[in-house]
Amino acid sequence: MDNTDTRTPTEQDLREVLAPLLGIEPAAIDPDANLVVLGLSSLEIMRLVSRWRRNKVPVEFDALVAAPTLNGWLAHFAAGAVPAAAEPEVAS
Repeated sequence: MDNTDTRTPTEQDLREVLAPLLGIEPAAIDPDANLVVLGLSSLEIMRLVSRWRRNKVPVEFDALVAAPTLNGWLAHFAAGAVPAAAEPEVAS
């Protein structure tokens, strides 16, 4: 996922974004491991939230901090994702 990607992050996207911040390989992140305990700071979470919001990805800082695991973040993004069929139609 780059800085202009507007889609909801996948597990692989999250792994690739988080791994350098944690100083470990993407595959080494346990889906249920507490990312804060692994070394992720609240400032880094805020920066990620800002980046995703700039790219129109629905995300809430409080929700990420409340469930600081890969699985928790994936659930948050899944709950906020708008399926293509649910997007409002534009009147012509």
